[in-house]
Amino acid sequence: MKDFQSQVCVCAASANLASAKSCAEMGLKMAKKEETLFQNRMTRHMEELRWLYMELYDNESMFAELCQNLYEFAKARPAALKKRDLEREADPEWYKSNALLGMMMYIDNFAGNLNGLREKLPYIQQAGVNLLHLMPFLDTVPGRSDGGYAVADFRKVRSDLGSMDDLEKLAAVCHKKGINLCMDFVMNHTSQDHEWAKRARQGEGEYMSRYFFFADPSIPAEYEKTVPQVFPTTAPGNFTWLDDCKHYVMTSFYPYQWDLNYRNPRVFNEMMYHYLFLANKGMDMIRIDAVPYIWKELGTDCRNRPQVHTIVRMMRMIGEIVCPNVILLGEVVMEPVKVVPYFGSIDKPECHLLYNVTTMCTTWHTVATRDTRLLRRQLDAVNALPKEYVFLNYLRCHDDIGWGLDYEWLHQNFGTDEILHKRYLNDYFQGFAGNSTSRGELYNDDIASGDARLCGTTASLCGIEKARFEQDHEAMERAVRFDLALHAMMFMQTGIPMLYSGDELAQVNDCSYKEEPQKADDSRYLHRGRLRWEQAEHIHDLETPEGKIFCGLHALTTLRGSSPAFGTGADVWTLDTGDNGLLAVGRYVKGQKVIGVFNFTEWEKTVTFPHDSGEFTDMLTGETCLLQDLPIPAYGFRYLEQKDGRG
Repeated sequence: MKDFQSQVCVCAASANLASAKSCAEMGLKMAKKEETLFQNRMTRHMEELRWLYMELYDNESMFAELCQNLYEFAKARPAALKKRDLEREADPEWYKSNALLGMMMYIDNFAGNLNGLREKLPYIQQAGVNLLHLMPFLDTVPGRSDGGYAVADFRKVRSDLGSMDDLEKLAAVCHKKGINLCMDFVMNHTSQDHEWAKRARQGEGEYMSRYFFFADPSIPAEYEKTVPQVFPTTAPGNFTWLDDCKHYVMTSFYPYQWDLNYRNPRVFNEMMYHYLFLANKGMDMIRIDAVPYIWKELGTDCRNRPQVHTIVRMMRMIGEIVCPNVILLGEVVMEPVKVVPYFGSIDKPECHLLYNVTTMCTTWHTVATRDTRLLRRQLDAVNALPKEYVFLNYLRCHDDIGWGLDYEWLHQNFGTDEILHKRYLNDYFQGFAGNSTSRGELYNDDIASGDARLCGTTASLCGIEKARFEQDHEAMERAVRFDLALHAMMFMQTGIPMLYSGDELAQVNDCSYKEEPQKADDSRYLHRGRLRWEQAEHIHDLETPEGKIFCGLHALTTLRGSSPAFGTGADVWTLDTGDNGLLAVGRYVKGQKVIGVFNFTEWEKTVTFPHDSGEFTDMLTGETCLLQDLPIPAYGFRYLEQKDGRG
C-alpha cells in the first residue's frame, strides 16, 4: 500500500510539473503573440508619430520614454479589454451603428455612486440606452470643481462616488450587458489642487514650466489683447494673480483651473499616460474636453492652433497602438467651419466623433421663431460632409445653450440684428415673448454686451413645466408631443443620438440649486438636478407625461435601430415643404426611404411632396398614406417609410 501511495505521489508530481510546463509554454506563446500584435500596431504608426512628436518637441529622449510607456500600458491592459480591442479592430466602424443610443448623466444625481449606478443598469437597458456618458467623476475639491472639470487627481475617483475598482467593476458589467462607457478627459487644465499645481506654487521650476507662470504683468497683458474671455461675467480675464508666489498663472476658465503648457513635452507625455491609465479601466469612448484651447501662442486667440491638431492626431495613433477599442469624442463647441477640421482627413484621422452643437442651438432657435429655414440650411451643410464624419447629436446636455448661430446669413436674408435676436431668444425661453410656454433661466448674462446663454431641461423648454404647474391637460398634450417631435428630429440626424438623464422621464427644471451656496451662482444646475426616481414608477403609464415620453422614445429607438435608412451610409437630404413652419428630412439606403416631417408651430398643417409618389407607411401607426395634403399635428411629427424592393 505504501509503495502504491508513493507511486501515486510521484505520478501526481510529474503531472503537475507537466501541467505547469504546459501552462508556462502557453503563457509564453500568448505573451509572444501579444507582443507581436503590439509591434505591428506600433510599426503601423511609428514613422508618423515620431515625425509629429519631433516636429513639436524635438526631444529624442522624451519620445523614447513615450514609446516605452506605450508598451507598458499595452502589456498591462486587462485580458478582457485586449479581447475587446481585437473585436473592435475587426469591426472598426462599430460606433457608427444606428443601434447606438447614448445617455449622459452625473453619477451622484442618477444613482448616488458607481455601485448604485451598477444596480440601475436594468433601467438603462429598459430605456434602450447602450452608451453611457459619465460626467466628470475624477477627484476634485468641493467649491473648486466647476462640475468636476477641475481635476485634482487623474487617477483617483471622487471619494463620494467610489473607487477605481468600482469603476472597473462597472465597466465589466456594462460590457457584459452590451453597454459602452464614455468619460470626460480634461486635457486643457488641472485643478489648482493638483500635485503639479501645488509644487508649482511653491516655486519648483520643473512644475511651474507645466503651466503658464509670469512674474512680469506685461506678458499676461499682451495675451489679453488677443485672447477672448470664456466667462466674462463670472470669471473675467485669462490670468489669475497668485499673491503668495507673486506670479500670474493662466486660467482661461476659472481661477482654480490652471491651463497646462503643452509646449512642454513632459506635459504631453504625462497626460497621455493618464489617458491610457483611464482607458485600461474599461472606457470605450473618451471625450476630450475643451480641445481647441490646449495650445497657447502669444499674439493669437489661443484657439484652434495647428499644434492642437498635431496633438489630437498623436492621441488618435496612441489609442490605436495601445487600446484600439477606445474612440475619441472631441468637444469643439464652435461653428461648423472650425468643428470639421477636428475629424482630420480620411488618411490621417483625428477625432472619431464630434458634437453637432450648431444643429442643437439652431433647433432651439427654430422653436422660438417657428421658422425652419436656418435649420434646413444647417442640416444641408452637415449632410454634404463625407459620410466618414460622424456626429454626436443632442437636444440638451449638462451645459448651457449658447446662441452660436449663422448671424451673417440671418442678417443678409432677414436683416436680423445679432444682439436683438439673442435677446429675443433668451426672452422667449424665459417665457417672456412670442407666446412662449418655455421656462428657462439665463447663464452668464453680460449686461454690457447684451449677450447671455440659456439653461433649462428639454421638458421645461417644451412647455411641460408650465402645463404641469397650471394643470392644463390640453397644454400638456401639446408639450409632450413637441418634446417627442424634437427628439424624433434629432434621431433623424446621422450619428449617435445622446439623451440627457431625466429627459426620458420629461423631468423639469430643479430650482433647489439656489438653496446650496456652492451652486447658487451657477444656473446650469437648473437642469442638473437629481433624477426623480418616483417619476420612473410611471414609465409604462401612458396616462402620464413620464409614460408617454419614455414609451415614445423607446418606440423611436427601436425604429431607428432596426431601419437601415437611419445608418451612417444613408443618403440624407432636406425637402421643400412649401411652409417655413415645417421641416422635412429624407433618408435612403438599400431600397428603404424614410421621410420625417416636423411641425414647429402650434397649428396643424398639411404638406404635399409632389416628387414622392406611391404609398408610404406611417412607421409608428402602420397606416398607409399618400404624401398629398398629409396632415401634420401641431408641434407633432410623422415618420413615413417606402420600400422599393431594391434592397
